[in-house]
Parts: sequence; C-alpha cells; structure tokens
Amino acid sequence: MTRSMTGFAHRDVAKGPFRGSLALKSYNNRYLDISVYLPPQFAALEPRFRDWLSGRIVHGKVELSLRIREIDVPVRARADLEAAKAVAAVLRDISSACEIPGPLRLESLLSFDGVVSYERDLDEDEVWKALEPELAACFASYDDSRLREGLATRKDIEAQLDRIQAGLDSLLATAPEIERTVKAQLKARFAELLGDAVDEGRILTETASLLMKYTINEELSRLAAHVSSFRRILEHEEASAKKLDFLSQEMNREVNTIGSKNILLPIAQIVVELKDSLENIREQLRNIE
Repeated sequence: MTRSMTGFAHRDVAKGPFRGSLALKSYNNRYLDISVYLPPQFAALEPRFRDWLSGRIVHGKVELSLRIREIDVPVRARADLEAAKAVAAVLRDISSACEIPGPLRLESLLSFDGVVSYERDLDEDEVWKALEPELAACFASYDDSRLREGLATRKDIEAQLDRIQAGLDSLLATAPEIERTVKAQLKARFAELLGDAVDEGRILTETASLLMKYTINEELSRLAAHVSSFRRILEHEEASAKKLDFLSQEMNREVNTIGSKNILLPIAQIVVELKDSLENIREQLRNIE
C-alpha cells in the first residue's frame, strides 16, 4: 500500500478522568521529525508518545498535540508562607509610600507566583494506560487519511507511467527510421560529391560507423527494463519511494542520452514528453512515505 506523508486526524478524548482532544498531522519531510505538544502536567509522557509514533511512521514532519479541558483527579495545594509574608510586606510599603487607603486584600497576595502552588496527583503509568487507546484510535484515522491521499498519488504516478510507456512504444516504432535516415543522408552526400561513382560498400561502412553514434537501441532496452521494475515495485513493495526515485533518475538518464543522440524531430518531441512525465513522477514521489 502507498501512504502519503501528509495526513490529519482529530479525536475527542473522554477516557477515565480526562476530557480533551488529540490532534495528529504530518507534512512532507525527507526524514522523520516528531514534535509532541502536551500540557505541562503531562510533560513526562512525551518520550512515550514519541516512541509510539516513531515505531509506526517512517518519514515526515509529524505534530501531535494533546489538549485537556478537564482533569478529575485529586489536587494537592501548598502555601509558601514565607513568600506570602515577604510579598505582604512589600505591598504594605507600596501602599504606605503611595498613600493608598484600605486594607491589604488576600487576592492581591494570591496573584503572585509561588505564594500558592498546587499539583495534581497523576500516576504516569495510569495516565498512559488511559491515553494510549485514544492515541491508537486517532492514529488509525490519521493513517486512513494517508492511505486515501496515497492512493490518489499512486493513480497519478501510474497515469504518468502510462505516458512514459506510450512514449517508449513510439520510440521503438520510430527507432528504425534512424538507420534509414542516416543511410539516405550519406548516400545523398556521396552522390553530391562523387556523382555516379558511389561505392555502396563505402556507404554501408559509413552507415555502420554513424549508427554506433546515433543508435538508441540500448537506451530503449534499459528504459523498458526500468519501466517494468518501477511497476513491479509500485505494485508489490512497501515504503518504496526511495527505490522509485532512484529508478526515475535512471530513466531520466536514458531519456537524456536518447535526446543527445537524436537526429529526428519526432524523437525530440517524444523526449520532451518523457522528461515532463518523469518530472511529474518525481514530484509526486516526494509525497510518499
């Protein structure tokens, strides 16, 4: 199956004491790059989320975010009385210096960080036990989106490959014209220079020599083999974007050689079409995991 590197999924979480949501999305990237965004009280779970995802995704820039709206777990609060006294003394000094009437209010003290701190009684293993099934369900939806996009990408690649096959068939049909053209041009040139004293043997020798330079039979044979290999890998092998990109480069090399050897206008036009198809394929391969 062909997976795209881009995907998205969102899932509401209502498991045990938690109410919130998970979001998972990814973009094209040459390597695997995972970012995990968690509420501060869940920070210790980041390695578990990261390891879980890295075991299931090969390439791409991946972003996972967990948002918590409610947590129904015991809370422990603690007051820093020394800090409270120090803050109260400073506030009184300011009130006195600025001649601000009225008593010091408790909410004024509580607005300062560190006067009162609290933490939820969260057990890391229990939290992960509750959230992992939700992560798995979110991932399943995300993976479905990658498969759908990957299928569309694959169909486009197959359409471009059909264009290449059609071009290859046209080249195979046109290639014999190279020999006829070379022979005709040589015969005309000899006739122009020597008149009726044309040596057919000399023409054949020169034709054979030029065909060594202009023939494209070997390039066509290799191009056909590459197209066949490309189809086989696309059909049967998982996570094959790297192999397919390499084959695309090899096909492009053969097409460039055909273009550099070419002496016929129809072949030049086919080469342009082939190069366009290969560029489209390589562009689409950048989207595949």
